[in-house]
Amino acid sequence: MNQGEREAKIAQKPTVIPLSQILGQEKAVDFLKQVIAREKIPHAYLFVGVPGIGKTTAAIALAQILNCENPDNGEGCGRCRSCRQIKSGNFPELVFIEAEGRYIKIEQIRDLDHVLGFKPLVGKYRVSVIRQAETMTEEAANAFLKTLEEPPPGNMLVLTVTDPRDLLPTIVSRCQKVAFRPIPAHLIKKWLVAEKRLSEGDATAVARICNGSLGRAKEIAEGEFLRKRKEYIKGIIDVVQDPPLDSIEKVIQLVGRESKKGYEALDLLAIWKSWYRDLMVIKTTGGDSFLINKDFSGELKKVSKNFTIEMLINSLFLIDQAERDLTGSRNLDLMLENIVLGLKSLSLERGEISSSIRTP
Repeated sequence: MNQGEREAKIAQKPTVIPLSQILGQEKAVDFLKQVIAREKIPHAYLFVGVPGIGKTTAAIALAQILNCENPDNGEGCGRCRSCRQIKSGNFPELVFIEAEGRYIKIEQIRDLDHVLGFKPLVGKYRVSVIRQAETMTEEAANAFLKTLEEPPPGNMLVLTVTDPRDLLPTIVSRCQKVAFRPIPAHLIKKWLVAEKRLSEGDATAVARICNGSLGRAKEIAEGEFLRKRKEYIKGIIDVVQDPPLDSIEKVIQLVGRESKKGYEALDLLAIWKSWYRDLMVIKTTGGDSFLINKDFSGELKKVSKNFTIEMLINSLFLIDQAERDLTGSRNLDLMLENIVLGLKSLSLERGEISSSIRTP
């Protein structure tokens, strides 16, 4: 990749939502507003939380506030030149660095250093957002550490990360940490009904499956997730019924071999997690008021008899690990094979589940 192509990777993101309208992040928003009000702006922030909960949106809103000509109560006015440019995606002082393929490379950090060497042309601050900073290569992370130690005046760096333990401790220690929490399910449900026109039942299922991520909920609502849910639930029953090789092949076929199979695997794992979570609810409460897959309550009650609480907990741990492996861009087929064999092994602790499933 040549210099021009690398510089093209430094892109502006046009989506702008006022800081106070970021769903479910009142604590993070209040903290940022307090910092702005004190006019003691740190040179680097670390926004921590799962994907899709507003970290990037908050970074854009922060850039708008810091560069607004007429800020009002800790918000950008939306009318001045800087606000209009940010909204249209043409603000030269809002810079994004994200992975090229699997990683953020050292060349990208060097390009960023080159940009930071110039004073902001418009507004007071250049805000540079390093998305999924944990994807930096070791060389890129070490190079970025030097940038982080002494950034030129007029620059703010915002790193977004799911887990700060995946970053160099020296990078974490030089940033002001801001925690973004998973968004409560009832807020996501309300948003899905109002913005995506989902039914109450579908909105409830999506809100509970998305693990507090509004971005993930939006993807689910706009994709084929709800249609595939029943097929994937049948798949998890088959996993513990069929011979190992047959189970592996069925799951790979469910996910598919096309370019989007990584997204399909995320959907499958999310549905499987909801299934085991529902089994846990049945096992501990005996009721179905809090089920995600309430339309499968009969099957859940039948299948739950074959599990202990410990088996269900271990199954959920396996699925969590598979999701992390998938996020880390590890070999997808190997991940699927491991999760199938792991769940199969746990089911054999008390005998294979002998349950048929019907599609409601």
